Formats: sequence, structure tokens, C-alpha cells
Amino acid sequence: MICAGDLTVGSIPISEGDYVIAVDGGLMYCESLGVEPDLIVGDFDSITDSFVGALAEIEKNNPEKVVRLNTMKDDTDTMAALKIGIEKGFETFYMYGCGGGRLEHTIANIQSLIYLKDRDLKGYIMEGEGMTFVMRDESVSFRETMEGYVSLFALDPVIKGVTEKGLKYTLEKAELTYGFPLGVSNEFIGVQSEIVVDSGTALVVVNWA
Repeated sequence: MICAGDLTVGSIPISEGDYVIAVDGGLMYCESLGVEPDLIVGDFDSITDSFVGALAEIEKNNPEKVVRLNTMKDDTDTMAALKIGIEKGFETFYMYGCGGGRLEHTIANIQSLIYLKDRDLKGYIMEGEGMTFVMRDESVSFRETMEGYVSLFALDPVIKGVTEKGLKYTLEKAELTYGFPLGVSNEFIGVQSEIVVDSGTALVVVNWA
């Protein structure tokens, strides 16, 4: 999915079998990246005037390729696009252009990761300098070649059994709360590392060097 926030990558890897959804102004990013979207979803309040005609032409020639949303709706454009992807049977979502701009949009996109996790689906907000995802009652491993920082934030009032090993700062069966950022800015140190959350939901933010 290519959304309308700040795009911090110069290219997006697309493999055979991938399904690309341009979300509202993400259509403009597709143009600049040379990416052909399979579907275009939005109320199109963030596309520039120069793209209005191009969108109308696409809709005229391939009406099934465009899903126009009402501006008065409960779902954000990104959430609506995710629901369409889920209906099509996709289980893993890589989301670009989901940060920057208005803070409430960024928070809404983070909440969409929880929406996916609640349905046993995988979601990753991808940025040029890292990625963000949600983990719940599980462990995540990182290669020894990883460089940079990793932060863990409780999304439940309390998450239990938090273990961090192979990182600069270690934890063993700790409890983290959503009222204190104890897990911010840990560092990779050139060995295989692992984060474990025995019970609860956490937000993981990886910033690689």
C-alpha cells in the first residue's frame, strides 16, 4: 500500500504476486516511483489538480480499478484500503507513506496495525530509515547484521514477560506499562538479538543506520 503521508523511500520493492494499492494521494507517489497500482482507493482530497484529470481518465478506461470513498465516513482512506485488501485474501501488508504530516493520521495508521494484529494478519509501516509493527504474545528475532535502534512501547496498560537479549540494554521477564517509555532507543550491537513479549501487545519501532 502506498499512502499519502511523507514518503521517505526512493523505491519500493515489488515482487510477482504483490498487489499494489494506491491510497488517495499515494497515486502521485506511484507516478514518481514508476509503480503501476492494481487498485486506487480514496476520497481523493489529497491529490493535486494536475492529477484530477489523470484519475478521471483511469476511472473512465478501467472503472474497476478505482474505488471512490465518500468524504463523510468512519474509516480513514488507509483503513478502507486495508479492509479491501483483507477481503481479497491478503495476509501481509507493507504500508508506505504513513508518517509525517498531521499527527492524528500517523496515530490512525499505527492503530491500523493493531486492527491487522487483531485479525492475525501482519502489517508493517515502512520508512526509509526503518519500520514499525505490532507484536503480541510472541517473539521477534533480528539478524546480527542489524544496525541502529529498536524501541518497544506497551500498547496495553501492562505487558508482561518482556525479554530483550542481544541488545545493548537487556531485560528479563520485565513488565512495561503504557505510561512510561522504558523501552525506547535500545541499540543493536552486532549479534543476533531477540525481543519477547509473553503477554500483551507492543509497538516495535526499528530505526536502522
